[in-house]
Amino acid sequence: MPSAMGGAEGGEEGEILRYEEAEDDSVSPTDLSELLKEGTRESHDRAENTQFVKDFLKGRIKKELFKLATVALYFTYSALEEEMDRNKDNPVFAPLYFPLELHRKEALVKDLTYFYGEDWKEKIQCSEATQHYVDRIHHVGQHEPELLVAHAYTRYMGDLSGGQVLKKVAQRALKLPSTEEGIQFYTFDNVSNAQQFKQLYRARMNALDLDKNAKERIVEEANQAFRFNMQVFDELDKIGKSLAEAAQDGGFPVHDGKGDPRKCPYYANRLAGETGPGCPYQAAAALAKQPLVQLILAACVAVAAGAAAWYVM
Repeated sequence: MPSAMGGAEGGEEGEILRYEEAEDDSVSPTDLSELLKEGTRESHDRAENTQFVKDFLKGRIKKELFKLATVALYFTYSALEEEMDRNKDNPVFAPLYFPLELHRKEALVKDLTYFYGEDWKEKIQCSEATQHYVDRIHHVGQHEPELLVAHAYTRYMGDLSGGQVLKKVAQRALKLPSTEEGIQFYTFDNVSNAQQFKQLYRARMNALDLDKNAKERIVEEANQAFRFNMQVFDELDKIGKSLAEAAQDGGFPVHDGKGDPRKCPYYANRLAGETGPGCPYQAAAALAKQPLVQLILAACVAVAAGAAAWYVM
């Protein structure tokens, strides 16, 4: 779910995300948009440099992990948009209510259907880190609705900026269809010009009737939103490492340490929990690690090399 980022450009080490955008001479340092930009810069940099995000930008994202990230986004946006709907007439948030242009829940339902099938609801669950994020959003929406501005800003402005880079990376790395199945989350059909829309959104934020204290609380809540996102990134990173370790330890058959384990004909049996002979590649690899076998192999190689040398003399 690493879309709470800024603009982007290409780079040799993968895509590079940028938070800064073109300066707007019409804004003041005391405007909420500027306070948020400057006040969350450090949090943004930390989120951008989490291992999960760096791997994602380099195209090192497994489909199973991308699916779990999509699940996290679904629960997050379900909570956010529920609270936004609740406060759509509240003056502290109403000017930022753009359901047609911004809401992501329906798009995420399409992505989950693509990845998990029509019964996707029975196959997903909210992770621990995501649940903490969701709980905070509900608390804010019900008790401090002005702070919803922070969560909306952190998510949607990122989705319209760095999220568009992630869309291309995911489509390329996971070989997703050119018709954009699986990445509908990143597609904003009702925003014809992202840059202009973001300018409108910031202008609406700056026009909110908020005192200095309220603005400071919104900036702090935005930093908190970044922290929640980073906790989800860290959780996904740990899951990704556990998947890799399971493959190396025999949880799934591995051919060369980096290939697709599903190419092994024994993969289906292992997934189904069936007993029986293991993958012949793994068995051979394990046998080859035995000292006696290594000695015999070395002797065979020496004999073969001598024979070959004799043959070409």
